[in-house]
Amino acid sequence: MIDVRTVLLALALLIAPASASAAPKVGEAAPPMTLVTYEGREVRLADLRGKVVILNYWATWCAPCRVELPALDDYLRRHRGRDLAIYAVEVSGAPRQNLGPLASVLSFEMVARLKGRGYGRIQGAVPTNYVIDRAGVLRHAEAGAFTAKSLDAIVTPLLREPAPVAVSAASP
Repeated sequence: MIDVRTVLLALALLIAPASASAAPKVGEAAPPMTLVTYEGREVRLADLRGKVVILNYWATWCAPCRVELPALDDYLRRHRGRDLAIYAVEVSGAPRQNLGPLASVLSFEMVARLKGRGYGRIQGAVPTNYVIDRAGVLRHAEAGAFTAKSLDAIVTPLLREPAPVAVSAASP
């Protein structure tokens, strides 16, 4: 008779290396993802090519998050029209209807669901931020809150970079 625990352990060991390698690495192409916003809009990372993207994980109980969200909002407002997209993923499980008033005043979108491998809280911490450049390369992945100064240091140079040129299929 086969022990179910032994089978489950064997499966876990087979799967573990694949999931560990799926973690996004700074300097490499960001893994594909699809976001579903509070408004029900589905956004794929591929749809955001040419934009700088910030993916922010936060929680309602997190004091640094409560400082960071207004900093992100202010940064986006100051850089409107510069092809910057910010998406916030709330991870504490607060009911969406309770977050509606906050979502209505922020200049960026709140995420109801995220589908994609490797994204999430780094070492379980909030806030956690990912920054993806215009070409779809992960340029920043860290636990910790952004400040106005760190946004200027990390994101502003990416906003100055030109959008990638599409390569046609007919090119040699």
